[in-house]
Amino acid sequence: MSSPLKPIRPHWAGLAACVFGLSGVVLGALGAHALAAHLEASGSAEIWHTAAFYHLVHAVAMLAWSVGAGKYSRSQLPGWLWGAGILAFSGSLYLLALGGPRFLGPVTPVGGVFLIAGWAVAGAVFLRTKSIPGRDA
Repeated sequence: MSSPLKPIRPHWAGLAACVFGLSGVVLGALGAHALAAHLEASGSAEIWHTAAFYHLVHAVAMLAWSVGAGKYSRSQLPGWLWGAGILAFSGSLYLLALGGPRFLGPVTPVGGVFLIAGWAVAGAVFLRTKSIPGRDA
């Protein structure tokens, strides 16, 4: 499967996944501790927790894809989509939870579409894969 974006080398994809994972843990901890009182008072705690959850889940997906994608496909498109989705979906939710401008509201579902598209493309890669290395075809 060819990608409309130039494939990046797997170690860069893994590094990006680690940066997203690290930032997800830090932001989750900030929401649970340093910002907890502010988020509770503003009624935004659940928004923050949703952002952190999707942030971390997709950081792990990016890491898994960066490690395993070379076995099935050279496509890095799922990783790009998940990265863009984390930035748009979780990023807009973090900012909205902190009282960011309301025009960010429509960015959140766009980010969600990127996250969903990443999964769809990953699934398509596996549908196109005739056999898994190391397993019977």
